[in-house]
Amino acid sequence: MPSDNPANIAVLIPVYNHAEAIRQTVDRLRRLQLPIILVDDGSDAHCAAVLDTLAEAGNVELVRLPVNRGKGAAVRAGLARAADRGLSHALQVDADGQHEADDLPPFVEGVRADDETLRIGYPRFDASVPRHRFYSRYITHSLVWLATLSFALRDTMCGVKLYPVAAVNRLVAEHPCGNRMEFDSELPVRWVWQGGRVSNLPVRVRYPTDGVSHFKLWRDNVLLAAMHSRLLLGMLRRLPELLNRRQETLS
Repeated sequence: MPSDNPANIAVLIPVYNHAEAIRQTVDRLRRLQLPIILVDDGSDAHCAAVLDTLAEAGNVELVRLPVNRGKGAAVRAGLARAADRGLSHALQVDADGQHEADDLPPFVEGVRADDETLRIGYPRFDASVPRHRFYSRYITHSLVWLATLSFALRDTMCGVKLYPVAAVNRLVAEHPCGNRMEFDSELPVRWVWQGGRVSNLPVRVRYPTDGVSHFKLWRDNVLLAAMHSRLLLGMLRRLPELLNRRQETLS
């Protein structure tokens, strides 16, 4: 039955030097029949030119950051543009083509404009996933489960998320959640802390078509370690509330 208050949704894609993959990614996402917001996170001239060409299409908008600031900063810029356009939700998808477009309709179908559920993808990997990446994810999973004292967040690291725009922008106005890859995990944890609803949906993942990874071993591991330290300290400050919430869930 059609919703009497349908959501106004756009696809949000942060892009940094994925010139070879972004065309195919955008082409696949067109089947969702949603407008697309590309956020150029300070890409080089080649990728910037590709994005300029894609933005010539009527349903594609380009937001350009003058220098690379990181995935978190790019997503926040895209969410700000979504708010300016009066959108109720933004579906974040990675630029590198690792997500199957056929798995995305359940994230957006039947969503109401006033629905403030954070929908997060959890990956179903194929054989292309490097083993060390697959197993190392569980370090983050375990720390997230500890920080929330729950299993509400199945996989915060997946790049597919449906954000309720207004509610998420209120959260990041108070807690920016980091400029780089730490944003993906910190925002959902803070969302759970404030009592936000979460839905976990499966999405197939294959590793990037262009082989580009922007993970910087030392820089990003330091940022992630600092994030988890902040979250664990935050969990301790909220411990009575989280324990009470857990007890109510179990009873």
